[in-house]
Amino acid sequence: MPSARALSPVIAAAGLVGGYAVARWTKKRPLGGVVLAVAGGVAAREWQQAVGGKGAAGLTAAYVGAFAGSHPLAKKIGAWPAVFSVAGAMAATSWAVARKAG
Repeated sequence: MPSARALSPVIAAAGLVGGYAVARWTKKRPLGGVVLAVAGGVAAREWQQAVGGKGAAGLTAAYVGAFAGSHPLAKKIGAWPAVFSVAGAMAATSWAVARKAG
C-alpha cells in the first residue's frame, strides 16, 4: 500500500478537481461540496499520519485556501484552468511538506 506521503497529494488534488466536476456536471453545488469535504477529510487524516497535527492543520488550511482562491482566479483565467492550477499547487505543497517531514 502506498504511504500517506504518496497518497495525500493525489487525494487533495482529486478533491479539488472532483468537487468542482461534480458540482458543475450535476448542477448541484452542495454535492460538489460533499466531494470536496470528504476528500479534504481523507487527506487531513493522511497528513496527520505523515506530518503530525501542526502540519496537517497547515495543509488543511491550504486546502481550504486553494478552494477559496480558485474562485477569484477563475474570473481571470477561466474555471477549469483555475481548478487545475490550485489542485496542482495543493498537490505540490502537500508533497513538499510531507517530503520535508519524512
